[in-house]
Amino acid sequence: MNDQANKQTVKRRLSLYARFEHSIRSRLSKWLYRHRGAEPGEVFLHQRRVFIVPTHPGILFCVMLMALFIGSINYNLSLGFGFTFLLGGCALIDMHLTFRNLAHLHLVAGRANPVFAGEEAQFELHLVNRRKYDRYAIWLDFVADDRPDLAQAADVAGNTTQRILLLTPAQQRGWLQAPRVRLQTRFPLGLLRAWSYWQPDARVLVYPRPEDDAPALPSAEAEQDDGQGTAGQDDFAGIRGYQAGDSLKRLAWRQIARVDVEHGGTLVTKHFEGGAATEIAIDFAVLPPALDTEQKLSRMTRWVMEAEARGIAYAFHLGNVKLDAALGPAHREACLTALALYGKNA
Repeated sequence: MNDQANKQTVKRRLSLYARFEHSIRSRLSKWLYRHRGAEPGEVFLHQRRVFIVPTHPGILFCVMLMALFIGSINYNLSLGFGFTFLLGGCALIDMHLTFRNLAHLHLVAGRANPVFAGEEAQFELHLVNRRKYDRYAIWLDFVADDRPDLAQAADVAGNTTQRILLLTPAQQRGWLQAPRVRLQTRFPLGLLRAWSYWQPDARVLVYPRPEDDAPALPSAEAEQDDGQGTAGQDDFAGIRGYQAGDSLKRLAWRQIARVDVEHGGTLVTKHFEGGAATEIAIDFAVLPPALDTEQKLSRMTRWVMEAEARGIAYAFHLGNVKLDAALGPAHREACLTALALYGKNA
């Protein structure tokens, strides 16, 4: 009993220490890096938002300057003093240029297109340079990802705007807020690193991941007991370009393997038209009870994509969302949006 009580006491102390440490880190981060949540509209990188520190080569350069200065004093070398001060002056100029390369930029968040869960979400960001001088080698990445391979470099000419696309994994359906962006540069000599943070007011809608081996489309005329049914077999009508969410089973492998001028070697899928069913109903309530909510949403997502690809009008029922049979981009987007936000606070 005493050991159990001691363990509980240690856990409570660790919990209190963890909360205290998190609170201190959060307050320090807000004070030092100005973390204030999403920043709407255009953001200006004023001088207080840009930080600068020496890099590893910069530290070695400072050590070298100190050694040159001490050696010049010991041996009374006038040329050594001149060379040391010349290098020191170059370092000061580099500090000014590195800081100026990032400071006084204007940042604007662009649009972000919806994606399916499991894909990479793309956030469009704009770097606006309203100064006359050019800016070079500005690297942008998401702090949360911490993946150097996803970092993007940008050169922004004077009085121009540069568009950047940053990628981040979209794991779950619903709204995905853009992570915090880190901007950094080591231009021109790499002796110092200037950086700043920006929290864009942007988000992307993540649709459920389409089921890989979904059953055939349901039939509007005769639903089976398990809620699967069939929509009949369509006639092959040709091939078209691959669209996100298309089934891998319908990829036209022969055309993909034969790199020709018409398709350029890109992914293409088989397109079917006609068939026995003129319209179908995709209803959450008639899906098999053995499936959990996410599996049902995944199957409905696949059916929506399949019905659009085949050109079959479909009604859609999900909770309070009841849409009549229709076809087209607007109907598809309305159905996928309802699937993405089902059970979540929009």
